Amino acid sequence: METILEFSAFSLDAAILQQVTELGYGRPTPIQAQGIPPVLQGRDLLGIAKTGSGKTAAFALPIIERLNQRPETVSSRGTRSLILSPTRELAGQIEQSFKNYGQGLNLKSAVVYGGVGKQPQIDALELGLDILVATPGRLLDLYQRGHIDFSNLEFFVLDEADMMLDMGFLNDVKKVIDLLPDEKQTLLFSATMPEAIEKLSENLLIDPIRVEVDSSSTVVESIEQKIYTLEKCNKPYLLNSLLENPEFRSVLLFCKTKFGADRIIEGLERTPIACAAIHSGKTQAVREQALKSFKEGKIRVLVATDIAARGIDIDNVSHVINFNLPEDPKSYIHRIGRTGRAGKSGIAISFCVESEVALLKSIGKLTKQFFSVDSEQPFHKEISFSFRASMKNKKKKKASKKRR
Repeated sequence: METILEFSAFSLDAAILQQVTELGYGRPTPIQAQGIPPVLQGRDLLGIAKTGSGKTAAFALPIIERLNQRPETVSSRGTRSLILSPTRELAGQIEQSFKNYGQGLNLKSAVVYGGVGKQPQIDALELGLDILVATPGRLLDLYQRGHIDFSNLEFFVLDEADMMLDMGFLNDVKKVIDLLPDEKQTLLFSATMPEAIEKLSENLLIDPIRVEVDSSSTVVESIEQKIYTLEKCNKPYLLNSLLENPEFRSVLLFCKTKFGADRIIEGLERTPIACAAIHSGKTQAVREQALKSFKEGKIRVLVATDIAARGIDIDNVSHVINFNLPEDPKSYIHRIGRTGRAGKSGIAISFCVESEVALLKSIGKLTKQFFSVDSEQPFHKEISFSFRASMKNKKKKKASKKRR
């Protein structure tokens, strides 16, 4: 496949290219370079790429181009394109991306998700839309109440399909798919391809182009990873010590539970550090305000549960801190992928107590890397774990089996 080095190489309207330039985009990412041409040609697409790879632009830019080429009056409650997203935050960001890329093209867009009032969303749907971004639950609710008409749908995008599966939304996704017309262009994006998503893609896509870049088990090379072993009781003290360093200018901190997130915020609020938390216990308005403040640099530390690990597009995160290691090793990759984006460098620090050693081993097996422990931090505790040895022993066993 031909390597595309500039956005100008795509057949995009001059107004779209101008917006891409003004937004500071350099060269297309691999998923954009390989995905945009077939979408412009009208092909179904299966895109497999990890978080932070530029998937949104890979489908938004060609959809805007094709909608703009064939301007149509949309009937009331109708929409020409539907983008299905697993989370409210991601849905809002996708719709904003469509607005940014298509500025000045007179395309109407709206986003619908739960946790907020329905009436403004119903009012937007009544006008007819070119672009509708939605989460599955609220979309089905509004459809069942007669506020949405899919009869003239041209484009359907299922984004973060594996996350839909992880969050238990797959049945709702299938219900949405059953409501859509057969004749449409369909794009499916996923970071991984579990069996359920593989089957879904086979039934949903017609003769698709498959674009696979960046293995989901690969950690971005621009991210420096550090492991700090310590006693559990010293985690808050180590965190405060790290945050005294002004180089920690924009920190996304992950913890296991919403209760834990609130406890961390309580501790940080006793310091001069500006901080906020996002988790399922917060209202949508509070979560959106916290994200906005973090993006604008008004707060230095955003504390989150894994609801923010994927789909949240935050530029210039200098550090990711895993206050707790995730139970699912894939979540580690999604978490630290919030930094080191778009070719920039970043630092990921993970606190590890003795009870979390097994989790660290699982992460190492998935990412195929050895972790070295940083013993220079002030609360360091020696923890015995034979991670390197266990990996070597597995290699020896494999070699022995081959010789037999």
